[in-house]
Amino acid sequence: MGRRGYPAEFRRRVLDLLAQGRSVASVAHDLEISDQTIYSWRRQDRIDRGLQLGLSTAENAELAKAKKRIAELQTELEISRRASHASRATPGHGADSSPGHTGVVTVEPAKALATSAPPDIELTCTSTPTASASQW
Repeated sequence: MGRRGYPAEFRRRVLDLLAQGRSVASVAHDLEISDQTIYSWRRQDRIDRGLQLGLSTAENAELAKAKKRIAELQTELEISRRASHASRATPGHGADSSPGHTGVVTVEPAKALATSAPPDIELTCTSTPTASASQW
């Protein structure tokens, strides 16, 4: 999955033009791109080279990857919680169900969480006898 926008080689060539002494305004005009875009590229290049404080490109990528994983884990947790809640509310599951009874519970992930998870996830729930179930 690539980043939208201009290719890295194009950005590198724009930065090379600036290093040769061209002004941001002239390069932006000639290439028909925003001067703010060029300033952003220049700033990120300085950060990556250690000349300016900020998150490097590698650090930004790692942070984005971590945020994506956190969102996935939050979705999985929400699905698990809903399945647990649904299995307790489903007839045949709970303290009065027979041991070894199996059933299927369908859980829809929260719509607020945008993930690549399928809209419906099928979970199989199996009830097991507990210590207090010996009276059955």
